[in-house]
Amino acid sequence: MATIRPFKAYRPCEAYVSKIAALPYDVYNRAEAVEVVKNNPDSFLAIDRAETSFPPEVDTYDDRVYDKARELLDSWIAEKKFIQEETPCYYIYEQVMDGRSQKGIVACASIDDYANNIIKKHENTRADKELDRIRHVDTCSAQTGPIFLAYRSSDRVNEIVKAVVSTTPVYDFASEDGIIHRVWVIREEDRVSELCQLFAQMNAIYIADGHHRCASAVKVGMKRRQENPSYTGEEEFNYFLSVLFPSDELAIMDYNRVVKDLNGLSKEDYLKRISQDFTVAEAAAPVKPEKKGQFGMFLDGKWYVLEAKEALMSEDAVKGLDVSILQDYLLGPVLGIGDPKTDKRIDFVGGIRGLSELERRVSQDMEVAFSMYPTSIYELFGVADADLLMPPKSTWFEPKLRSGLFIHQI
Repeated sequence: MATIRPFKAYRPCEAYVSKIAALPYDVYNRAEAVEVVKNNPDSFLAIDRAETSFPPEVDTYDDRVYDKARELLDSWIAEKKFIQEETPCYYIYEQVMDGRSQKGIVACASIDDYANNIIKKHENTRADKELDRIRHVDTCSAQTGPIFLAYRSSDRVNEIVKAVVSTTPVYDFASEDGIIHRVWVIREEDRVSELCQLFAQMNAIYIADGHHRCASAVKVGMKRRQENPSYTGEEEFNYFLSVLFPSDELAIMDYNRVVKDLNGLSKEDYLKRISQDFTVAEAAAPVKPEKKGQFGMFLDGKWYVLEAKEALMSEDAVKGLDVSILQDYLLGPVLGIGDPKTDKRIDFVGGIRGLSELERRVSQDMEVAFSMYPTSIYELFGVADADLLMPPKSTWFEPKLRSGLFIHQI
């Protein structure tokens, strides 16, 4: 039983929404973030990455950076750049990319559901990556970047969403990358109550993207509980900002691999080695895999189609993933990539960059590239349901949720 509740969001007034809405904080390095804020001082990145207000010699994690984030957030609210709902609401957030629409329900999820594994994870988090967002959330006393959650599609939820999006949205704008963003507010008590009940009937919800943001929000909530031993569970710090999408509207993109060298093998020896576990055939054009167990490979100016032999396929939730098959039977034993999380000889290229990026990397600083068939959302569910973890860089979600459209004060 999941507790997914409405909340009184702070959200941009319409005149500012297209300026404020920003890509997630971790999409940019510091120099890129500085440039974005310089060109658009109203970008929410000014708050999410408040080091942009300081010269380079001020450390990204300096106390003054987090204090500045709080100062900016408070001043933007005081200046009426944001408005707040009078009653707890759900929101629908639609994104349209290349003609494909995904519509999520913006709400607050329970930190207890995360702790009790009703909200399921599929990857580990690193404490050093959590610490920055813990300090940001705690100092601002607000969650600013929503967690991307997924649930198994519900006919009745879909009916409610369809009815709401037939009305006029409160926001409708296109971001610089061409993605359309629309938002509706669900205030009606009967709809709010029914959605709450429908989510309560779900016994599992899944983190699709944002594991570190989620873990950070939960840890701040637990910290606030320690600081307030008489807490009731109803306080806002017991919940974290989320957007929940139905499984049938989500598309995971390929997450491709490039490797620096052939681990001391000649091209001929390398091709001979991989032919033990994969059928290898030259291709006349760039290879975008069309099914599970199929991989593209770019080597020495040529594309190849690799097909995993039947013996490699597995019903195991993790071992059966294409990213696992490539790692376990080629990257590891042939190319010597023992731990892809730490090995400097491998890099990962999001599918949004296209196959030409793989060719570019091989011509520039790598020797071989692999294009992948995307992991499916149901494979993700299977791994999480088995309480297992995916290999690193298994999924790439697009479009990214914008920060600053919804703020949850705790």
